[in-house]
Amino acid sequence: MRASSFHDTLRLISGALEIPVIVILLLLMAGTVILLGSLAVEAFTHKKKLLKMREKLTGEAGEHSKETRETIAVRLVRTERARCEDIVKLSETIIKLGPMFGLLGTLIPLGPGIIALGRGDTFTLSQSLLTAFDTTVAGLISAAVAFVISGVRKRWYSKHVMELEAQMEEMLELRVES
Repeated sequence: MRASSFHDTLRLISGALEIPVIVILLLLMAGTVILLGSLAVEAFTHKKKLLKMREKLTGEAGEHSKETRETIAVRLVRTERARCEDIVKLSETIIKLGPMFGLLGTLIPLGPGIIALGRGDTFTLSQSLLTAFDTTVAGLISAAVAFVISGVRKRWYSKHVMELEAQMEEMLELRVES
């Protein structure tokens, strides 16, 4: 098999990946918008959530023994910590994948663009370069916004879990004194 057939095969494969890469970038951007919206919602519902967790502990603990109440409190805190970590993982995935797919979206159309340049086809060259720049921007914007969201959430969740632990300890101490 000749080397040119290998190159043709690689060019065919990379060309076939252009649309899927663009679709994935659009999905990453949509995911970033959803993360941004959920962050805004979360900002307004944080205090209600703490109250609900406190009510849940009060309701579940009832007249149980101190050890059972402690077990329930520990389970609630662990569950909440795991939920927070899962939410942050979503934005961290976008942080990693955005630049990767942006780079793929940059490199894939450059091949046909360079061939068009060699033929003097400036229209195809400009279309290829435009796609390359657009996908780079899409990947980097998604990653940058997700990076900011991840940082904000990590700070919030750290504070949230500490507040929750303090509330649980307070609830357990009040039960012991009663």
